[in-house]
Amino acid sequence: MSAEVIAIETIGWAAAVLILVAYVLLSLGKLEARGYVYQWMNVIGAAGFVINSGYNGAIPSAVLNVVWAGIGLFTLTVVWRARKAPLAH
Repeated sequence: MSAEVIAIETIGWAAAVLILVAYVLLSLGKLEARGYVYQWMNVIGAAGFVINSGYNGAIPSAVLNVVWAGIGLFTLTVVWRARKAPLAH
Protein backbone atom coordinates (compact mmCIF):
# COMPACT_ATOMS: atom_id res chain seq x y z
CA MET A 1 0.00 0.00 0.00
CA SER A 2 1.41 3.41 -0.96
CA ALA A 3 1.95 6.28 1.46
CA GLU A 4 -0.81 8.19 -0.34
CA VAL A 5 -3.36 5.41 0.20
CA ILE A 6 -2.33 5.05 3.85
CA ALA A 7 -2.75 8.82 4.35
CA ILE A 8 -6.20 8.82 2.71
CA GLU A 9 -7.35 5.84 4.77
CA THR A 10 -6.00 7.42 7.96
CA ILE A 11 -7.90 10.63 7.18
CA GLY A 12 -11.09 8.60 6.62
CA TRP A 13 -10.76 6.65 9.86
CA ALA A 14 -9.88 9.78 11.85
CA ALA A 15 -12.95 11.51 10.38
CA ALA A 16 -15.16 8.58 11.40
CA VAL A 17 -13.80 8.58 14.94
CA LEU A 18 -14.17 12.36 15.25
CA ILE A 19 -17.81 12.36 14.15
CA LEU A 20 -18.66 9.37 16.35
CA VAL A 21 -16.99 10.94 19.39
CA ALA A 22 -18.87 14.18 18.73
CA TYR A 23 -22.16 12.28 18.61
CA VAL A 24 -21.40 10.31 21.78
CA LEU A 25 -20.43 13.47 23.66
CA LEU A 26 -23.58 15.22 22.41
CA SER A 27 -25.73 12.25 23.44
CA LEU A 28 -24.16 12.20 26.91
CA GLY A 29 -24.81 15.93 27.34
CA LYS A 30 -21.09 16.81 27.35
CA LEU A 31 -21.44 19.03 24.27
CA GLU A 32 -24.13 21.41 23.07
CA ALA A 33 -25.61 20.96 19.60
CA ARG A 34 -25.14 24.67 18.90
CA GLY A 35 -21.73 24.76 20.53
CA TYR A 36 -18.52 25.55 18.72
CA VAL A 37 -16.75 22.31 19.68
CA TYR A 38 -19.51 20.01 18.42
CA GLN A 39 -19.94 21.90 15.17
CA TRP A 40 -16.19 22.07 14.48
CA MET A 41 -15.86 18.35 15.17
CA ASN A 42 -18.54 17.72 12.55
CA VAL A 43 -17.06 20.14 10.01
CA ILE A 44 -13.56 18.69 10.34
CA GLY A 45 -14.89 15.12 10.30
CA ALA A 46 -16.99 15.81 7.22
CA ALA A 47 -13.97 17.36 5.48
CA GLY A 48 -12.02 14.18 6.19
CA PHE A 49 -14.82 12.10 4.70
CA VAL A 50 -14.90 14.33 1.62
CA ILE A 51 -11.20 13.68 1.10
CA ASN A 52 -11.51 9.94 1.67
CA SER A 53 -14.70 9.34 -0.29
CA GLY A 54 -13.67 11.66 -3.10
CA TYR A 55 -10.37 9.85 -3.48
CA ASN A 56 -12.17 6.51 -3.53
CA GLY A 57 -14.77 7.68 -6.05
CA ALA A 58 -17.71 7.50 -3.65
CA ILE A 59 -19.32 10.65 -5.01
CA PRO A 60 -22.66 10.38 -3.15
CA SER A 61 -20.78 10.14 0.15
CA ALA A 62 -18.53 13.03 -0.81
CA VAL A 63 -21.53 15.22 -1.70
CA LEU A 64 -23.33 14.26 1.51
CA ASN A 65 -20.32 15.31 3.53
CA VAL A 66 -19.92 18.59 1.65
CA VAL A 67 -23.52 19.35 2.67
CA TRP A 68 -22.82 18.10 6.24
CA ALA A 69 -19.82 20.44 6.53
CA GLY A 70 -21.88 23.28 5.02
CA ILE A 71 -24.57 22.81 7.66
CA GLY A 72 -21.91 22.89 10.35
CA LEU A 73 -20.32 26.04 8.97
CA PHE A 74 -23.73 27.69 8.62
CA THR A 75 -24.58 26.79 12.23
CA LEU A 76 -21.22 28.13 13.42
CA THR A 77 -21.94 31.42 11.64
CA VAL A 78 -25.43 31.68 13.13
CA VAL A 79 -24.17 30.91 16.65
CA TRP A 80 -21.24 33.32 16.31
CA ARG A 81 -23.51 36.13 15.13
CA ALA A 82 -26.03 35.47 17.91
CA ARG A 83 -23.31 35.53 20.58
CA LYS A 84 -21.71 38.63 19.07
CA ALA A 85 -24.96 40.62 18.85
CA PRO A 86 -25.65 42.99 21.72
CA LEU A 87 -28.51 42.00 23.98
CA ALA A 88 -31.75 43.86 23.30
CA HIS A 89 -33.33 45.45 26.35
